[in-house]
Amino acid sequence: MAKGMRVARVAVAAVWLYEGLWCKVLGGQPEQRAIVADVPGLPDGQAGAALVALGVVETAIGAWVLGGGRPRAAALAQTVLLVAVNAGGLLFAADRIAEPGRMIVQNAALLALAWLLARRPADG
Repeated sequence: MAKGMRVARVAVAAVWLYEGLWCKVLGGQPEQRAIVADVPGLPDGQAGAALVALGVVETAIGAWVLGGGRPRAAALAQTVLLVAVNAGGLLFAADRIAEPGRMIVQNAALLALAWLLARRPADG
């Protein structure tokens, strides 16, 4: 894999690791708990557990991307998760998202890079 593609893979993985491990699992961005708490149907007092569970999934995606296996499946998983999380945030807690346009643009750029990686073999 070309050096530029390795850098791209590390960059995409770093976003997932930061968002999942730091922001959600370790509580580095406590305002994300309030966003999750606004999801309808979530039992009272379960926002913290739901946020950590989402963080674990995001951390696993970061590890998956870093490992380079099944890049098309990884890109699809990233797309599904980002669309679902962004849609949920915008539908149920838009007032808690400081800059929704920025969030969408940044996530579109992340997905573009993820799909670029999906077009390249993991090794070679």
